[in-house]
This record gives sequence, structure tokens and C-alpha cells, in this order.
Amino acid sequence: MAKVIGLGGIFFKSRDPKALSAWYAQHLGLPVDDWGGVRFDEDEQRKGYTLWSAFAADTDYFAPSAQPYMINLRVDDLDGLLAQLREAGVTVDENIQDSEFGRFGWIMDPEGTRVELWQPPD
Repeated sequence: MAKVIGLGGIFFKSRDPKALSAWYAQHLGLPVDDWGGVRFDEDEQRKGYTLWSAFAADTDYFAPSAQPYMINLRVDDLDGLLAQLREAGVTVDENIQDSEFGRFGWIMDPEGTRVELWQPPD
């Protein structure tokens, strides 16, 4: 049987795609290509996995964002990145969660999207 084998990408609308891409490049180190997107090539050094998950329509997990989605990005140093983002004036949720699945922190991008930062466990 034919089946899905993984996440192919995250696509969303933006009021100003170039400015938002530049923000993600500056603050989160995403290597934005000339065509305006980022390609993540997997290698043996990257830990973690990709999830697909539907949330209930009335979830408050994405709050305070009013967007109907949240982006989760794998990071290599959650504390270091959150410190950099605070210093740069990015809105950082002070809540950090540690679990068997790794460490989680959250920020808001300039368009009001909640971004979950995930450092996989060692």
C-alpha cells in the first residue's frame, strides 16, 4: 500500500514573506535560500524526528498566538538560543519544559505565530 513517509514541508501565508524569512534567518539561524525557503537535509549528527499532530480546535497550547498552527523547530542549545533571542528583543515565553522527550521553549515571531523550540534528549 502506498503511504506517507514523512513531512515534506511547512507552508503558510505571511503578510511580508521576505521580512519574515529574514527574521527567521537572523534570530533562528535558518539558512534561507534564494527561492525564499529553507531545506533541512538530514544527517547522522542531527537528533530527533518530525511529528504530525492535530490539536483540538479549542486548544490553548498555541496561546497567546491566534494562529491556527504552531511551528516546532529542533535546536542544538535551547538555553543559549533563548538567551540570544531575549537579548535581541524577541518575545520569549519564560516557561521551559523538561521531559523524557527533551527540552521545550517558546517564542513569538513578528506576525504573532508561536514557535516551539525543541532540544531533543541526548
